[in-house]
Amino acid sequence: MNPDVVLVDAQDVPLGVCDKRLAHLGSGQRHRAFSVHLIDSAGRHLLQRRADGKMLWPGFWSNACCSHPAPGERITDAASRRLREELGIVASCHFLYRFEYHARFGDVGAEHELCHVLVAQSDAQVLPVADEVSATEWMTRAEISARLSDSRAPFTPWFRMQWRRLLSEHPTFDTPTVRT
Repeated sequence: MNPDVVLVDAQDVPLGVCDKRLAHLGSGQRHRAFSVHLIDSAGRHLLQRRADGKMLWPGFWSNACCSHPAPGERITDAASRRLREELGIVASCHFLYRFEYHARFGDVGAEHELCHVLVAQSDAQVLPVADEVSATEWMTRAEISARLSDSRAPFTPWFRMQWRRLLSEHPTFDTPTVRT
């Protein structure tokens, strides 16, 4: 795994690179990231519980895969690569939108990301890597929305933000017609 992240401005123009850990310390430095929503042919979404060894939001539930592209790597290529590395899934990822967010995790550090949100489709068996993922679960849109309705439920802040926007701006993103 690449130890560097790409620092960017608000328009996603690269400003340089930074060690991934350093980019997440304190209030965090704005960097490029991505989140993949993996959907099966029945329209269910794969959620993952982040490994307990994660620096930020360990043990919290989130979308299938989140990470950072290597310097010079295309977002879609990086997202497909990480799906394969973290979950054993081979799938093409398709861009939906990007947004900036800033979220602190107590005194540990923060995410300050310009996050590209992508979708992929697969029915393949999920083979999670324990250093990244402690559990996975396939859920319907209604089941996810019900769990997210509890503000105390352990979900990552970026997943909560993405889910609201996906429901409002991309209402068909989880239908079986989404193909990669």
